[in-house]
Amino acid sequence: MSSAVHSTQEYDMDIRSLSSSHRHPQDAPYVHKVGLPPKQNLFKEFKATVKETFFADDPLRSFKDQPRSKKFILGLQAIFPILEWGRSYSFAKFRGDLIAGLTIASLCIPQDIGYAKLANLDPQYGLYSSFVPPLIYAFMGSSRDIAIGPVAVVSLLLGTLLQSEIADPVANAAEYRRLAFTATFFAGITQVTLGFLRLGFLIDFLSHAAIVGFMGGAAITIALQQLKGFLGIKKFTKNTDIVSVMHSVFASAHHGWNWQTIVMGVSLLSFLLFAKYIGKKNKKLFWVPAIGPLISVILSTFFVYITRADKDGVQIVKHIEKGINPSSVNQIYFSGDHMLKGVRIGIVAAMIALTEAIAIGRTFAAMKDYQLDGNKEMVALGTMNIVGSMTSCYVATGSFSRSAVNFMSGCQTAVSNIVMSIVVFLTLQFITPLFKYTPNAVLSAIIISAVIGLVDYDAAYLIWKIDKFDFVACMGAFFGVVFVSVEIGLLIAVSISFFKLLLQVTRPRTAILGKLPRTAVYRNILQYPEATKVPGVLIVRVDSAIYFSNSNYIKERILRWLIDEEELVNKSSKPKIQFLIVEMSPVTDIDTSGIHALEELYRSLQKREIQLILANPGPVVIDKLHASDLAQLIGEDKIFLTVANAVAACSPKLMVEEV
Repeated sequence: MSSAVHSTQEYDMDIRSLSSSHRHPQDAPYVHKVGLPPKQNLFKEFKATVKETFFADDPLRSFKDQPRSKKFILGLQAIFPILEWGRSYSFAKFRGDLIAGLTIASLCIPQDIGYAKLANLDPQYGLYSSFVPPLIYAFMGSSRDIAIGPVAVVSLLLGTLLQSEIADPVANAAEYRRLAFTATFFAGITQVTLGFLRLGFLIDFLSHAAIVGFMGGAAITIALQQLKGFLGIKKFTKNTDIVSVMHSVFASAHHGWNWQTIVMGVSLLSFLLFAKYIGKKNKKLFWVPAIGPLISVILSTFFVYITRADKDGVQIVKHIEKGINPSSVNQIYFSGDHMLKGVRIGIVAAMIALTEAIAIGRTFAAMKDYQLDGNKEMVALGTMNIVGSMTSCYVATGSFSRSAVNFMSGCQTAVSNIVMSIVVFLTLQFITPLFKYTPNAVLSAIIISAVIGLVDYDAAYLIWKIDKFDFVACMGAFFGVVFVSVEIGLLIAVSISFFKLLLQVTRPRTAILGKLPRTAVYRNILQYPEATKVPGVLIVRVDSAIYFSNSNYIKERILRWLIDEEELVNKSSKPKIQFLIVEMSPVTDIDTSGIHALEELYRSLQKREIQLILANPGPVVIDKLHASDLAQLIGEDKIFLTVANAVAACSPKLMVEEV
């Protein structure tokens, strides 16, 4: 006991010697002061903040020091990228684009007819949406690989949201179409606005985990909806949840199923899945799954025509309007209650369409090593949907399955979209009557085979391994879509993403640091068990900016660390805590609430006769510490460049032992 007291007294003498070490600077190591950044003009500081927030990519960089005529040309190229890459376009590139365009056209035509049914629209509207929007995108889009058109998830979402407003799309077909065009128009307005105001970062609020879960749930829901056409059921539930769908399926099992339709559906789905398997096994045969849907349509249509299976209960498409897109400008609601409904539906559809398109674009841009401007993409996608809404189209975006085929087919530029659009134009003009006997079963089989790939088991397993909370978000979105509805699943996905963000902001991590042996490096003692604590000194690292949302928590968490440490010290008879060092390297910013929290922490420590020390505050933080006079309150000599410098001042005995 006497030895412990003796060691404590000896340590206290070392602490008191700190003052004498300041009187003999030649005996102490040189300690660099924390630099105070030069004062910035308020306007310049505001301008820099706005630039970094909205113009981080410096989009006007190419306009600097250019004559007015050149700026005009660059401006046109910024709006229409085709004017830039079109100058170096060659026949070799066209050959690749031609093959890719023809390949994705063979895939998109049968898919578009099926996706239009998902949106509760007539088949021709799916084809319309693969004619006009891809042409607009080819001129304005910056991705070389995205294939534009209707997609399964957006079609289902739009159909579900529209049906919640207009219960019977068949009896009220004209009103339903008008609301669909209105929603498409405002989806385009939303996308253009986000791009023009450079608010693209908003779509990043939907986390990857939530998107994986939402897409997987939507894929299951879409596949379940196809059971109507796959089994030949005439009376089917309008709800999308799995319980309602399965109840509807089994309730009609004895009298509602059509065995000819089932045989045809199973055969065609098996063929399509086998084609996909061949394409995966041998990358050179990528064209097999790409033309599989068209072959299925041709064969099944021919079979129904020669056998007249439609008279035995096999449901067929019957009629597709011939001719190109009619104008729909006068059908868009620009006032009244229906306009507000269109705005609400359009905003939701726009965000999902953007999330999918930007993710696809970035994926293929990374593969080919070129930059994709997300804000330009939003303007391009929005413009094509605005024009599309005026030409009888519904919401179009980038399709992952078609974009993957486009990429593997050797596309070089967006000209592949133009080629696809021309093929769809020819189909609308001359071929649509031939789809009269196309069975609904083949469309269901095509959609099921297309959406199976949206259920990403590998991504879900990786999310589970990396972050359990992310996995909860993933499963929440998945089960919300499958068991309730698409909009509820989307709401759950967004809510969980925001909740995680709020949790990370309001409850940041803090850590106790210890010294690594034979170094002057201080690290988290949980990550490095061999790191040792400094006697009489508690070192805490705050791993976040300190704002009003977390300042009180950080102050209380540091005090709890201190209480826990004091209890350990009392039990082991070690020197009592006399210094609390806060490592502020990760603290990128601090607001008024954060300053008040540090001030309260300082006063609380004073009552305990413990000195507050700050280590390595960044330029923004140190500037605010001085502006608030907190630096003077704590003492400028208590703010150090590194934790090692702070420990050297607090515990000179330890530093002498190191030397």
